[in-house]
Amino acid sequence: MKKKKIIIYGAIIFFLIFSFYQIFSIHSLIFDKEVYTVSDLILGVEGKGIDQENIIIRKGAEDSKKLTLSCNVDWGEEVLPDMLKILRDNNVKITFFVSGRWAENNPELLKAIAVDGHEIQNHGYGHKLCTQISVDKAKEEILKTEAVILNITGVKTTVFAPPSGDYDDTTVDLCKSLGYKMALWSADTIDWREGSTASVIKERILKKPLKGAIVLMHPKSETVKALPELIQEIKAQNIEIVPLYSLPL
Repeated sequence: MKKKKIIIYGAIIFFLIFSFYQIFSIHSLIFDKEVYTVSDLILGVEGKGIDQENIIIRKGAEDSKKLTLSCNVDWGEEVLPDMLKILRDNNVKITFFVSGRWAENNPELLKAIAVDGHEIQNHGYGHKLCTQISVDKAKEEILKTEAVILNITGVKTTVFAPPSGDYDDTTVDLCKSLGYKMALWSADTIDWREGSTASVIKERILKKPLKGAIVLMHPKSETVKALPELIQEIKAQNIEIVPLYSLPL
């Protein structure tokens, strides 16, 4: 009798565990979505088939001997003229991802970026994290910025750099529906972190694989100080610095 009770109790426990697993699995399939953040990118985590969708640009072809410097702009207008002069003096064109609110507040500087022949692309309007807002709000962030940049420069953006590299499957689907690519990076200056001096910034980048790299930077004073030597050392490795649209993928 005791043995029979043990069998019955065991069967009940097994049934409850199995039922819980089934419910959890169905819930995951219906409600869960994969989320990718900056830490994921640093660790090299890739989305399920996302790159195969041909939407995300993480880096260029490693045998191309070309590299892209990308600069995310939501502030830093006080140092951007110096950055532009350095780029001009070195005959280098890069890609600027600008936020819509920054563009509205700094139209003349945005025009100067365009006149110098740099690529201008989309960084969202208010620098909002894509996984923290609705898909409709994310769409508004992209399209509002597109309209602002188009109005000021006549340039229509086609590539979106999500603020802080924060995105999920919904963001990728949104970019696809809007005809946008999404740009990330393969080498990060981390120039916003405390202690990021010019020498530290330069060392962070030069120790990375540079062929086909997308180097992320911001308009910071120490980044501007690092830029001349960084450009020289990249060129010394026979690597050409090009805007993202010219980077072989």
